[in-house]
Amino acid sequence: MTLALESAAQTTVAFLDRLFARKPLEHVSIKLWDGALWPDETPRAATVDLKHPGSLRAMLEGGNAKGLGEAFVRGDYDVEGDLEKAVEMALALEDRPHGWLESLTNFYRVHRLPPGPRETAETAGKWKGSRHSPSRDRDVVSYHYDVSNDFYQLWLDMEMAYSCAYFETPDTPLDAAQRAKFRMLCRKLRLRPGQRLLDIGCGWGGFARFAARTCGVEVLGITLSENQAALAAQRTRDAGMSECVKIERRDYRHLESAGEFDAVASVGMAEHVGRENLKDYFATVRSLLKPGGVFLNHAIGEGRSEKRFQGPSFIDAYVFPDSDIPPLPIVLVAAEDAGFEIRDVENLREHYMLTLRHWVRRLEENREKARSMVSDATYRVWRLYMAASAHGFDHGNLAIYQTLLAKPHADGLANLPLTRRDWYEE
Repeated sequence: MTLALESAAQTTVAFLDRLFARKPLEHVSIKLWDGALWPDETPRAATVDLKHPGSLRAMLEGGNAKGLGEAFVRGDYDVEGDLEKAVEMALALEDRPHGWLESLTNFYRVHRLPPGPRETAETAGKWKGSRHSPSRDRDVVSYHYDVSNDFYQLWLDMEMAYSCAYFETPDTPLDAAQRAKFRMLCRKLRLRPGQRLLDIGCGWGGFARFAARTCGVEVLGITLSENQAALAAQRTRDAGMSECVKIERRDYRHLESAGEFDAVASVGMAEHVGRENLKDYFATVRSLLKPGGVFLNHAIGEGRSEKRFQGPSFIDAYVFPDSDIPPLPIVLVAAEDAGFEIRDVENLREHYMLTLRHWVRRLEENREKARSMVSDATYRVWRLYMAASAHGFDHGNLAIYQTLLAKPHADGLANLPLTRRDWYEE
């Protein structure tokens, strides 16, 4: 080891000793570029692998979780073992009374480390148009969902359901859990033969086809993603279901000519609406429902924990531009202000934790295929965001709410049974 590298290693170790002195890492060890392990040789669930002497500086000098994520996407460091457990390091840095930056000013040694390479990570860039305008929404949806159908097929279930599954037990296979989610959606909506169902944000059409096949309903599925719409339509044709399932690339705000529906489902789409637009979103959906109709809104929201990463968002920059996950009370108030009656709310956060763990495992098992379909940076973004999200759902920082809303008749009749027994009885 050269004198410069030896000095860099010593400075890095001294820096880590001070940085985590008050809150040692329980599940994470750090491996230097020379193979040395910090804080010791004890095996841990996750090992953060610093790729060069400037790795730690690249990770921390931004002073926020976004900078830590950017360094991962660039390849300044990697994680061996359980990436979800490695989120502990970011939380330990965040759990400081004065934030990262003030803490880091006391550790001037990090700025004496060599800076290392500074390749710009792939980002969503700057978007044209006003936030949540139809044209901008189409662009940001395309950024995330039009990455590659083949890429998503590597790690999603057979129907490519890109939303929280429903697990009867923790060991339920992913395909079975996604079918159970489809079945529960149908039961909560109480779909019956001959009804019309609107599926907003239909993805690759799995739920639309399931509902038509098992409940005898006519379905219109809409998505803003060109890739999703094309494959969903193809799969629908291949299944011989084109007469009962229509797939369109269409904005939910542009359905004036679609007629009325008996039921509407929005599964994993409301996160793209923005809290300032929620009342208009619910009002638009309500206008599409017949009196006595129901709307099932399935969306991520803030969890019970008060811990939040400060500063710019990695998710907004690299994963879901313009996304928003308001707390449940804001959503419910907007729904009521739009004229809906709230009939049921269920938090499925443990189910999303299990779903994401399936996705991360399947993505990691197919890492080489994934890297042949998308850039290494894209692979790393998806791996990181899904593992971090699993940690968030596990610890209560994130929630996933299924909210059943009704549009009663003018006389108040809601056409709903007195109990939920039919949701669970075979």
